[in-house]
Amino acid sequence: MGICASSKTTRSSREGRRRRGAITWSSTVKVIHLDGRLQEFTEPIKVGHILSKNPSCFLCNSETMYIDSLVPHVPYASELQLGQIYFLMPLSQSSVPLSLTDLCDLAIKAGQALRKNHNDEFSSEKSSKFPNRQVVRSQSAYSQQKCQILPVGLSAMGMLI
Repeated sequence: MGICASSKTTRSSREGRRRRGAITWSSTVKVIHLDGRLQEFTEPIKVGHILSKNPSCFLCNSETMYIDSLVPHVPYASELQLGQIYFLMPLSQSSVPLSLTDLCDLAIKAGQALRKNHNDEFSSEKSSKFPNRQVVRSQSAYSQQKCQILPVGLSAMGMLI
């Protein structure tokens, strides 16, 4: 789907100083839940672990999603890779080709979750003190917004520019 930013970013303190053990963009697995929550893992995690808590869903990699194609499932026994963004999708969507509208909705959902996570990290110094953390973020007012500013490097269709 191409919703990953093209450059690596480093999460650090507001003053811009890099801290020992700072978390970089590529150092976490990011899972976007149906409700827009972002869950991050600092180590690769098995797909089965995520799906066991979400039995009516499947996981897909943001980079393997194409308009008018079925969304490929990440195999149950595989590991989610650091630096990748994954979406939990309802099983009912597994036999329906991905529409442009669906892809845009997912790009907006990911952008909101990533931006909220980024803003929360800079407003709290606690997050950098837990190297093996699992961060779950909630998203607000997703359904009420008609227009969304996408992260730098994304076009309106979720493609890298």
